[in-house]
Amino acid sequence: MVIEGALSIEEKKDEANELNVFPVPDGDTGTNMSLTMASAKNEMSKQLDKDIDLATASKMTASALLRGARGNSGVILSLLFRGMSKQLKTCKEANGQDLALALQEGVQAAYKAVMKPAEGTILTVSRVAAQHVVELCQSNPDAGCGDVLRAALEKGHEALAETTHQNPVLEKAGVVDAGGFGFLAVLEGMSDAYNGIHKQRKIAEPEPEAKSGATFSDIKDEDITFTYCTEFIAERRDKSRNVQRLRTFLNSIGDSLVVVEDDDIIKVHVHTDQPNEALEAGLKFGQLLTVKIENMRQQHSAKIVEEAAGLESTARKIAEPEKKYGFVSVAAGDGLVNVFKDLGVDEMVQGGQTMNPSTDDILHAIDAVPAEIVYVLPNNKNIIMAAEQAVPLCEKKTVVIIPTKNIPQGISALLSFDEGAEMDENREAMLDAAANVRSGQITYAARNSDFDGKKIKEGEYLALVESKLCANSRKLDDAVKKMLREMCKKDTAFVNIIYGADMTEEDAARVEKMVHRDSPEAEVTIINGGQPVYYFIVSAEG
Repeated sequence: MVIEGALSIEEKKDEANELNVFPVPDGDTGTNMSLTMASAKNEMSKQLDKDIDLATASKMTASALLRGARGNSGVILSLLFRGMSKQLKTCKEANGQDLALALQEGVQAAYKAVMKPAEGTILTVSRVAAQHVVELCQSNPDAGCGDVLRAALEKGHEALAETTHQNPVLEKAGVVDAGGFGFLAVLEGMSDAYNGIHKQRKIAEPEPEAKSGATFSDIKDEDITFTYCTEFIAERRDKSRNVQRLRTFLNSIGDSLVVVEDDDIIKVHVHTDQPNEALEAGLKFGQLLTVKIENMRQQHSAKIVEEAAGLESTARKIAEPEKKYGFVSVAAGDGLVNVFKDLGVDEMVQGGQTMNPSTDDILHAIDAVPAEIVYVLPNNKNIIMAAEQAVPLCEKKTVVIIPTKNIPQGISALLSFDEGAEMDENREAMLDAAANVRSGQITYAARNSDFDGKKIKEGEYLALVESKLCANSRKLDDAVKKMLREMCKKDTAFVNIIYGADMTEEDAARVEKMVHRDSPEAEVTIINGGQPVYYFIVSAEG
């Protein structure tokens, strides 16, 4: 059932992504839920020929989902299964009532983890479905698991339709909630499997992660020419783009290149010193579905051979404390990584918009920090929950999550840190600093949309201030000007301009001139962030 549920959301992930109504290129709910379920599918596929009971299977599923959870939707999905596992932990087999109570327990676990649960989300859909099947079993104690699954789906689809009217953003766009849609897709696959229906989905042993790539076992430490082993899978939305040109470009910045393509995706493996440029080239074809960047010089040949054999290292290596405080931060782009490193961050996790790291990615970074207390800066609102789920999994360290929602908040929080202060004092100072910085981004419209009465066309430049749309235009400078007018005042003291992979220093200098028109006395710092997705990230303080 778990495997079939994972295959079902994999089939429907694009539909879920398209339901992310805001036109910014963040339509990754389906991708995050699919990757989260894939972690459980891989674990359960290994157990197909083993005699494990229901309690063990549900516990293993919950554990795999917890570590593989990506994005808010993926974390909530993992919590739903964690609650189910708690209810089923003493069950050798489950009847309809057991399953209904397990669904209810899952909903309770998810609600407990969300500080401000909103109506019209995956939480609503799962709650309504669970409540309905519990009432069904109370009125009909003989209801079986098939009856419960069927009733949960019927009621869930009714609840999903209502999400359009429960959430103002969804109502304006006329769509249902993407997370609720994804949850029902998983439930449909599970119901199919229970009833012996597989809809021609192939249940297979999980493939090693880099099976279609190069033979890593031939690579030894002394043979490493480039530092970063970079792998990603990109959606092939722009089918007019020439894949051979991509190969030629990637070959010019690295070696050990493998590019595998089909009608829907492009999978890339390359060794390079410019992983940001490789990712940016992939983004031109469509969203990045998976990203993995590893430093081969640090990992040594044993790790590389292990990957070639398709094995995952499950042994955790927890660094012994050498200092009181340490930091983990999330960012994409070599320039931004260097900025955070210069500010004292010990371990960087590659990720950000459309590239949400998993809880396990964050956990491994925390493990690697040689400190007693580790502060974690997610720098993206869709990564905060995954970071929070890593806290109870940590050993030997105290972990403090600073819920930064963007890069400027993360930078500002780090600048406020005082090595001589106590843990809670630093936490409060970092939270205050993050709250007092104004942030803006320039990105592009991933799709046509009608938002807040504005007609937005695919490909337009979008200006966001505090994540709210303030302008859309076919001209980059027009979007930038409108953003700066809203962000910068005459008394603004400090402005940071972080330019992305598609922009140049000259482009940033042009933005600096625009800043001085609104804030003539502001001290402006220009940073080459190299980030994908966002052409400019701007912060203003004072």
